Amino acid sequence: MTRALTLLFAIAGGTAVANLYWAQPLLDFIADDLHASHAIAGWLVTATQIGYAAGALLLVPLGDILDRRRFIPALMICSAVALVGCALAPSMPVLLVAVTLLGLTTVSGQLLTPLAGDLADDTNRGQVVGTVVSGLLIGILTSRTISGLIADAAGWRAIYVLAAAAAVAFALLLRRAIPPLAPKAHLPYPKLLLSVWQVVRQERAVRWTLFLGATAFGVFTMFWTALTFLLSAPPFSYPVSVIGLFGLIGLAGALAAQRAGRLHDRGWSLPATGWGWAAIVASFVVAALVGRSVAGIIVAIILLDIAVQGVNILNQTRLFAIAPQARSRLNTAFITCNFIGGAIGSAAASILWSAGG
Repeated sequence: MTRALTLLFAIAGGTAVANLYWAQPLLDFIADDLHASHAIAGWLVTATQIGYAAGALLLVPLGDILDRRRFIPALMICSAVALVGCALAPSMPVLLVAVTLLGLTTVSGQLLTPLAGDLADDTNRGQVVGTVVSGLLIGILTSRTISGLIADAAGWRAIYVLAAAAAVAFALLLRRAIPPLAPKAHLPYPKLLLSVWQVVRQERAVRWTLFLGATAFGVFTMFWTALTFLLSAPPFSYPVSVIGLFGLIGLAGALAAQRAGRLHDRGWSLPATGWGWAAIVASFVVAALVGRSVAGIIVAIILLDIAVQGVNILNQTRLFAIAPQARSRLNTAFITCNFIGGAIGSAAASILWSAGG
């Protein structure tokens, strides 16, 4: 696992996972353009995450039995088709279907992460996985900024056209860069899916890690979805380009959290996870006390992103150490639970915002 290949995995995975969040700072913009209510527009994020959770459940396990050199680029081509569907959607119902299909097909980043774990050696696996996962997290954060700027300049549909072109480009690059690897298991598809839950049932550490991951990602998406509504409304009333810039603040968290993988390599995984949860609590205390000031929002964002992203990297690296022969399947359980938590968090944010701000 060379540095160049690690960087390619990180950038390609970040570009793929960014597809889930192009719409987040544009919810009001899209709602006005398609003549839909803001409450319905909030479901764009939820629908994408539901599709992503289904893709993680149904497609990511195939990484243990298929040739990933072909499978990952093929999924990227499918996501490009779904992105074109989003760009051409004439109404909100059609767009909801398109973003659900986009979520289903854009799981290539979650195949690259266990592949990086397979290609790395035992002494630096945490560092390599941490770098790739940080690429995914940076993709999540910068997606809001990029989509806001492009939507202001060329309309919200343009971001989906550009994302489709990027998906095709990375599919071609990865087809050439991924080394040939033999499948790690030979199982019929139903047994492959069943084996995911067998590992979860057998390992108590896996169950706790999945619970911690889902909870952390749920509060993360709840925060960011509610933040879009907050910044769109008085007293802020920011345009989408400015709302998107708040995603850049979280880059500090992503860069800091990248070192969490090294803490795992040094044997400090569980204590560091506890520190991360303390920081998550602190970020919500800050948001509750000073969330009507820009400075308070910035402090809360930095704290939350460092904490959630660090916890995410530590959780994922611990899972990969439990069953090396089933890393794609463990990643399936991890991502499925995370995005179920994320869907609940974003839905809760829409409901709570409508009820009481």
